[in-house]
Amino acid sequence: MNPSCRSAFLTAPDSKLLAECTVETYRSSGPGGQHRNKTDSAVRLTHRPTGVVVTATERRSQHENRRRAIARLRKAMAVEVREAHAPEAPPSVLLRQVLQDPAWPRVSQRSPAYLVAAAEVLDYVAAHEGKISEAAERLGVATAALVKFLALDRDLWQMANRIRQRAGHKPLR
Repeated sequence: MNPSCRSAFLTAPDSKLLAECTVETYRSSGPGGQHRNKTDSAVRLTHRPTGVVVTATERRSQHENRRRAIARLRKAMAVEVREAHAPEAPPSVLLRQVLQDPAWPRVSQRSPAYLVAAAEVLDYVAAHEGKISEAAERLGVATAALVKFLALDRDLWQMANRIRQRAGHKPLR
């Protein structure tokens, strides 16, 4: 994947991102009242360029489920889609700005830069074969701060541990 593609996907307007997806609507079972099983309110998005698939079924409104699915798609792409980084490559300008933020490692997950920065942090963890201390050194942050950043988001934490497991390292605790 082209290094700027994932970032472009993560920051694209909803309409553009949706245009790159196969959208399926279907009837979902479960609680939600009598209207839930009468309309195709569940939404499944398949992002064609990356193959990432997400669903949203919890609301009776197809529009609300579509909005939630788009948000989940962005998060799933940030967590699951890796871009190859040379271990010695410097962080992007955006990631350097996030790392220099006084709030680091407690960056707001609502910030538009959050998913791009989180994805790149995971790229560095993968480039350093799950060695958190080496990734932190390359990023110019303390190891404890990097661990804290990963720990603030369950999905990032789990992906970092999967990367570590593939490399034969113990999981982070």
